[in-house]
Amino acid sequence: MSIWIDFFGAEIRYVDTPSFGRTRIAEAGKGNAESLLLMHGIGGHVEAYSKNVVALGKHFHVIAFDFVGHGLSEKKLDIVYTPATYVEHLRELMDVLGIDKAHISGESLGGMVAGGFAIKYPNRILRAILNTTGGIPIVSDKGRQDFLDLAALSAKNFGHAPTHETVRLRMQWLMYEGNWSRLLTDELVESRLRIYQQPDFQKSAPLVFARLAKAAAGDALPDMVDLEEIQCETLLFWTKYNPIHDVEAAKAALPRLKHGQLYVMKADAAHWPQYEADEEFNDVVTHYLKTGKI
Repeated sequence: MSIWIDFFGAEIRYVDTPSFGRTRIAEAGKGNAESLLLMHGIGGHVEAYSKNVVALGKHFHVIAFDFVGHGLSEKKLDIVYTPATYVEHLRELMDVLGIDKAHISGESLGGMVAGGFAIKYPNRILRAILNTTGGIPIVSDKGRQDFLDLAALSAKNFGHAPTHETVRLRMQWLMYEGNWSRLLTDELVESRLRIYQQPDFQKSAPLVFARLAKAAAGDALPDMVDLEEIQCETLLFWTKYNPIHDVEAAKAALPRLKHGQLYVMKADAAHWPQYEADEEFNDVVTHYLKTGKI
């Protein structure tokens, strides 16, 4: 199915934020009582949630958005790209949209932002979902190698012209191998390639990926989320084949959450559960956000 058939019924538009400029959003479910913000991973964009915005919009006012420096949002060259920066982008977007309090869900980098937002703005979050999140300790040798592989694959797509093949390899890293033939379509790869080929992305990408590159080279410690400081109800949403942080890493992180639960997806998936097994993801997310239970 086409990405844009999946998005049928959503509104794709741009809003201006004071510090981070033009921000692309995909929105559905206006008028629903509770809002839900969805955030992608590093190097990602709203298409990561093409299978979720409309489905979750039946229950919530849903907004997926491109982080500053990503997708079709503004590419700022005068900021440092850290999780704290994206936390402030999220806050400003909520302010502009008139959303006082919301559920916050993020995948990978987006999970780190959700956790950081919950810590800094506890009065503005309902429940949090940290979806295959970064910002927790890596516990296995395979996880450490996965981290190095991610940095290497990301580096191939900036500083020189990205190609269909380099983007496909980067996106294969996101998905369980058994899902490649079904889900890793030319359209999905081409949509990311078009974004990566933009001159403004080529300028911002070295800044966006700088901390990842430094951490992979051993020149900096990876950014971490102080899970103990998160006071809201929080779901660790995991998969059996998640790279870098395997299920054991999630189990080790769980006791650090005051009000935490762990859900491991039944379907085979890796780092993109919301795309690889969208029906299970949408059902679990809806039930959890409505009830606080899995």
